This record gives sequence, C-alpha cells and structure tokens, in this order.
Amino acid sequence: MREPVGVGAPVEIRVPEGASLPQIAEMLHAHGLIRHPAVFLWTALARGAERTLQAGRYRFSPAEDVDTIVRRIAAGEVVSVAFVIPEGYTAEQIVATVAAAGIGDEERLRSVFRNADRSIVVPQMRGNASGFLEGYLFPDTYRISPDARDEDVARRMVGRFAAAAGPLLEGRLPLGLSPHAIVTIASMVEREARVATERPVIAGVIYNRLRRGMRLEIDATVLYALGRHKAVVRNRDLEIDSAFNTYRVSGLPPGPIASPGLPAIEAAVRPATHDFLYYVARDDGSHVFTRTFDEHLRAIRDVRGER
Repeated sequence: MREPVGVGAPVEIRVPEGASLPQIAEMLHAHGLIRHPAVFLWTALARGAERTLQAGRYRFSPAEDVDTIVRRIAAGEVVSVAFVIPEGYTAEQIVATVAAAGIGDEERLRSVFRNADRSIVVPQMRGNASGFLEGYLFPDTYRISPDARDEDVARRMVGRFAAAAGPLLEGRLPLGLSPHAIVTIASMVEREARVATERPVIAGVIYNRLRRGMRLEIDATVLYALGRHKAVVRNRDLEIDSAFNTYRVSGLPPGPIASPGLPAIEAAVRPATHDFLYYVARDDGSHVFTRTFDEHLRAIRDVRGER
C-alpha cells in the first residue's frame, strides 16, 4: 500500500494554510498520488511529521512513494521559480522582473517596496527617512514560490541584503556617515562605474566633493529623477526639480538610486585616496579622472575628439 501509484505525468497540488493531516491525505488520494488516505496518515504519524507538514504548491510524480511524499511536504519542498536581480537594478526594474517570473502583483509590489508602514526594517536602514526599500533589494538569484506574498518577496530580498552587506556597514564609516548614506553612495557608484577597478576611484571623487561642499553632479541621479534611461543627459535634463538631482541639490540624495552589489558597497566603505574631483566617460565605459575644472574641460574635449 505504500508503494508508488505508478507512472504518469507529474501532478501539481496546493496544500492550503491550516490544512489537517486527513485533508492533505484526501487531496493526495483524489489526485491519484497515493493508493489510500490511511497509508499517508500512518506514514506521517510514524515519522512524527503531522505537525511539520507545510502549506504551499507541490509537484509530485505518481512514481514517488508515500514516504517520499511525506518527507517532501514536511521539508516544504514547494514548487519555486527562479529570477535574477542584476546589480544596479532600480526598484521599478525589480518589480517588473519579479512580476514577469509569475510572482506577485506589480501594483502591490510597488506599494510594498514603498514600505510606507515601515513594516520591513533592517539595522542598515537607519537614517532612511522615507522607509523606501530602494537600494535594499539585494541583487542576487532567487528561488521563490509563485504563491509567495509580495511582503515575503520583499522581506527575502531585504534579508539577503542584511546578511550579505551588513558586515561591511558595521563600525565607523567614512565621514561618520550613516549606513543608509553609504548605501546611497554605493548605488551611485554602481550606476556610474562600468569598469570594476574604477569603483573605488569614483567613490573617492564623491567623498572629495562632499568634503569640499561641492555638488556631486552625477548624471545617474538625474536619470533616476527622470525615471528613464537616456544614452546622453542633456542640459535641459539637469533642470529637473527633484531631491535626487545632484546638479541642483547639495549633498547626497535622500536615498539610493538602485540596488548596489557588494563590490560597490565595499568601494563606498573603502574609497580610493586621491585628489580627483571630476571624471568624464569614454566610449568604452572607462573614465578620465581630473583634479581641476580646466582639466575636466580638456578631458571632455579629448573624449569628444574636439581640438
């Protein structure tokens, strides 16, 4: 009676929250996955699994025996889908990626990421006046149940941030800044740097300008304020009225502009020491770093091929 039912296509079932052992047994039997409900009951009780069976969506083969089915439900081996969040993605891009994977609802995800009720908090968010989860949705590969709540998705990603980046944000930080400010700097480094070795150098430029009270004038913050990507930032774009426009607002923007990866966070915590104040991008994504505005103007002309 405990042998597999036989061969056939896998069958997907959903075990509801609070389902009793007899209810699960009847469900498995109705889907042709076990020969008799009592066998499932006896096996679960013998294994002491009656209190550990977990809700969720499962996919079973008729070729699996009762012992295997009990073990998998007790272990919570639910159906999951994978999605990848690249370094430098914004919260809006993450919403689209998660929804495209068949998880959650776009509008609900946006609302959860806004975190207006401050229900999702980790120590590194100290200083985050808005509570917005931008920057704390850690870039990584995730496997999540398609039945997961939007709040659970957000908690999973923020929890991954705390575990991975938390150790880097402990102790004294540059300029005595808060962890939230460091994550904000890391997000700008992530969006500006295209060459890995330049991350600490770009971070150093940001700190040098902060020390001198100079506006940061970072194009990536303007693009974030605009809410769309552009290959070239025009002078008219620099006039956008936004707290994230570092061409108009002094100091740091109010929060991150993307999800930084660990290398960008490490660069923000351990910036390169130099006296550069400016940089301009070459066509290959690398930058020319300069110390004075006159040098910066010459670098712009050289990059553009102007004489």
